[in-house]
Parts: sequence; structure tokens; C-alpha cells
Amino acid sequence: QVQLVESGGGLVQAGGSLRLSCAASGRLFASYAMGWFRQAPGKEREFVAACNWSGERTYYADSVKGRFTISRDNAKNTVYLQMNSLKPEDTAVYYCAADPSAGYYHSLSYGYWGQGTQVTVSS
Repeated sequence: QVQLVESGGGLVQAGGSLRLSCAASGRLFASYAMGWFRQAPGKEREFVAACNWSGERTYYADSVKGRFTISRDNAKNTVYLQMNSLKPEDTAVYYCAADPSAGYYHSLSYGYWGQGTQVTVSS
């Protein structure tokens, strides 16, 4: 069992930066691949970024590639999402997720979810 708690969301102007954190409980965090997803009002939850258990392999949605960076600190049981050059279209609730069973890109693959943190980018 893993519990995930996101933090770091907020209101930022376009072009600004935020760093999201996802703190995990449980001894098995270091063995889990992790992902970030987002969901805007009226839209489906979409993949943002993911990394393997060590953080050496990373994957990004085309819409955030070059602007967002996923990383993790297994000693702190935490995964991060550094978001730079934010755009109004990045506005959404951001969720972290753990332990994908069938690929990184699909939300249904993940076994554990946090409660989400709101990111709002003003123009």
C-alpha cells in the first residue's frame, strides 16, 4: 500500500515556474515507477511525465517536453515535477501516481493516486 500526497501547486503568471512534490509513504517507493498526470475542467485526465524506479529513464508528453522535468529522491520517498515556462493551458489539477502495471502513459495502468494539487497559470 502506498499513500501519495502532492504539494506545491498555486497561482503563477505565464512564463513562471512551479515545482510540485509528491511525498510517498511505504517501504516500496524506491521500486515503483512514478507518473504525473493532469486534468483540466471538462477534460480527461492526461499524461504529463513519468520516470522509472531510479529516475534514469524519463518520459514526457509532447506538450510539456523541454519545459517540465520529472525527478525523484528515493531517500526522501519523493518525486518532483519542475515546471518552467508555464502557459495558461497548463492550468489543471496535477496528480502523481505510482506503480504502473502496463506502461507509463495510461492512467488506468497506475495503482495508486494522490489527491491532486491545483496549478493555475494566468495570462
